[in-house]
Formats: sequence, structure tokens, C-alpha cells
Amino acid sequence: MAKSHWLINPKRTEVKRFIKNDKSIDGVFEYMFVDTGKIVGVLGKEPPVMTTTVSVDIDLAREIYGRLISQGWRKTEEVWPKKES
Repeated sequence: MAKSHWLINPKRTEVKRFIKNDKSIDGVFEYMFVDTGKIVGVLGKEPPVMTTTVSVDIDLAREIYGRLISQGWRKTEEVWPKKES
């Protein structure tokens, strides 16, 4: 799976995950999935509830990422425990 990049909003109530769409058409068009999730409970105890996913071209994803950073969003790591399969 592709590396994901996470942002968290200043109120620590919402996250965004940026992850490359590995199924892009022959590498000609590069797309990113931008997922939005709500944090429920204590951050780090439970994974966020992912509410939306959009697929955008990589340049637009960079623009969205930069805009969020300028609005006070911060980089974060995926800190919640993985579910056992």
C-alpha cells in the first residue's frame, strides 16, 4: 500500500489522509485519494470514522494540502492501533 500523509485540524476533531491512487491509468495520470475523517473519543485510542473520499489529480491534492497547512492544520501520524486480522 502507498504511503499515506495525514493532517489534523487545529481543534483535533478532524483528519485528512492523502494517499496515492496506485490504480492510476498507466502512470499517465496521477491521482490522490483525499479521505476525511472525524475523530471520535480520545485521539490515538480509536481510529477516526472516515466519512468521505475524493479522488483528485496530484496537483490539486498538493494545493489542498498546502491550503490546509496555511489554515493551521498540522502533519500527524497514524497513531491508533491497527485492527488484528
